[in-house]
Amino acid sequence: MTPPPFHRVRWTSALTLAALGAGTVRARRRLRAIPVLPAPPSAADGLPRAAGWRLLTARGVEVDPATFLAACAHAEREGLRVLDLLPADLGAERVLGLLRLVDPAGYREDRLAEGRGAGYAVLVAEEVLARAGVDPDGADPHGAGGREPADLLALTRRLKEYAADSTGLAIAPALSVGRSGDPAGAVRAAELRAQGLPPGVLAAAQFAGLGLLAGLAVRQGRWGAAAAGMYWLQPYLVLGGPGGPLRPADLPGATAARPARSLGAAAGTAAAVLRGKPAAADAEADAARAAAYRAELARGSDRFLEPRRTNCPWCGSEQLFVRVRVPDLLQGKPGRFTLEQCADCRHVFQNPRLTLDGLEFYYRDFYDGRGGEGAGTVFGRLGDAYRGRAEMLRPHTVDAPASWLDVGTGHGHFCNAARAVWPDTRFDGLDMGEGVGEAERRGWVETGFQGQFPEFAEKLAGRYEVVSMYHYLEHTRDPLTELDTAAAVLAPGGFLAIELPDPESRMARLLGSAWLPWFQPQHQHLIPASNLREALAERGFTILAEEHGAAHQGNDFFGAVALTTTRLAPDPDRPWAPPPTRRGRALAHAVRAAALPCFAGAAALDAVRTALARRTDGGNAYRLLARRDDDRLPTAVGEDR
Repeated sequence: MTPPPFHRVRWTSALTLAALGAGTVRARRRLRAIPVLPAPPSAADGLPRAAGWRLLTARGVEVDPATFLAACAHAEREGLRVLDLLPADLGAERVLGLLRLVDPAGYREDRLAEGRGAGYAVLVAEEVLARAGVDPDGADPHGAGGREPADLLALTRRLKEYAADSTGLAIAPALSVGRSGDPAGAVRAAELRAQGLPPGVLAAAQFAGLGLLAGLAVRQGRWGAAAAGMYWLQPYLVLGGPGGPLRPADLPGATAARPARSLGAAAGTAAAVLRGKPAAADAEADAARAAAYRAELARGSDRFLEPRRTNCPWCGSEQLFVRVRVPDLLQGKPGRFTLEQCADCRHVFQNPRLTLDGLEFYYRDFYDGRGGEGAGTVFGRLGDAYRGRAEMLRPHTVDAPASWLDVGTGHGHFCNAARAVWPDTRFDGLDMGEGVGEAERRGWVETGFQGQFPEFAEKLAGRYEVVSMYHYLEHTRDPLTELDTAAAVLAPGGFLAIELPDPESRMARLLGSAWLPWFQPQHQHLIPASNLREALAERGFTILAEEHGAAHQGNDFFGAVALTTTRLAPDPDRPWAPPPTRRGRALAHAVRAAALPCFAGAAALDAVRTALARRTDGGNAYRLLARRDDDRLPTAVGEDR
């Protein structure tokens, strides 16, 4: 009997080999998409205009005048305001790492893409530096001139926010860094953090990957050896051969010793994370923050919650029951919070709800301050969701809206992404936090209004063709008043777009207190779609569209693992907790390392769950698009209904 044709295939090795092969092909394709600076034009052709540009370099890097002029000419020709220059002899692993993070073909058009570069030389328009508040003459603190690569990587990431669709990469053939070597230990950890990447997690993943390849090579014969060999030879397969745009000085050694060098890099990074201490400025800020929290908590936490109410804030019914009771799993701040549900209208609300002091306490250091960078990273990866929200309006209007107000805009991520869908629309943003001012400086919104939405009802009355409230109403103290304000701010015939978590989602029942959209203590109201439809109809709106699957956020299982991990091992360095002990820190690291396989499994489950949600139109959130009817006046803000 003839054996099946693939009976000898080791599928784990084959899949690993296929993944590495695909990654190699992708890296070569991306490398070819990076433009190469041409020679600068001659005097006969007209010299490029170098005025208005500044070149920021890493310590020890010198850029010759010809390269500077060529970079200025390229940036002017392509309409770029920030241009990262890749040295021709950039280290092999640095190149591969950059190609994993950046697809040059879509980098510029992706307005939310994080700024990436080599960390050696960046050409920046002076007006971008001014808006970003960056001192172009700032040197490294040791007085040697230039910046450390980690500082330049962080700066490139920041500058992209101020040149959202005018940042690019280019290879500078005459720029050289010599045999600078791969960063190791604390330096590598610092560079990863500068790019918004968690060094501890990446070191653990690198250990796991090397362990997998070693196991395959030993246990799975030729297929395992082929997978290990593909990893070993990848630097040469991507960067070797004649005519390549980059010529890494360390390519032979990077290829020959890749497994050993990767193991050493992972070990050094992990050791740096375990013994790492924050920079002096960060340590001082952390100490001041911790002292402020201690002083505030010494006054007691009872003032953070109002008395419990006995009836539903939506319909007035007194038939209430507890839906979920949880601590603060987002930040690990002290307190326990209850969500109750109305048995009549199914409205879910925080009871007792936070006071104004409580709101300030529990929001602090989440979207700004200590947690601002992490929140910005999360929001920056939701580009597809933002564009989907903006596209929802397209079937219901012929012309692009002239004016759009995004309420609860945060740092303006939606408005920035939506410009790709509606480039001729004026986007304004409103939020309580200071991030809305930063959004205006970045150019992500035209005007940023800071404060409570109802405070602007009279000032903004009838001004906007579109008002959006994406994952905003659930944070508010009185969502009905917010809807009144939206009706007042819209022009007749204007559109109101709302997206909310769906408290009737099956996953809410399955995951219980670990369901991420409960989001305690920040979410104060979770509104069933039927209730929202009725409230909009009462205010003179006609529902045009309702989406559930398209609004689904693929984080049910991943979020449950994250919340459970936080519950078991909160951040030991959180400033509102007692100073960390060595044992507590070790426990936190152990729990997070043990959770890595759970995160991987959760991500796979979320991918399946998302596909099903899109197919069945049943997700963990929903969107409504409504039009304010011309012949009905909105209810006055705050008026009893």
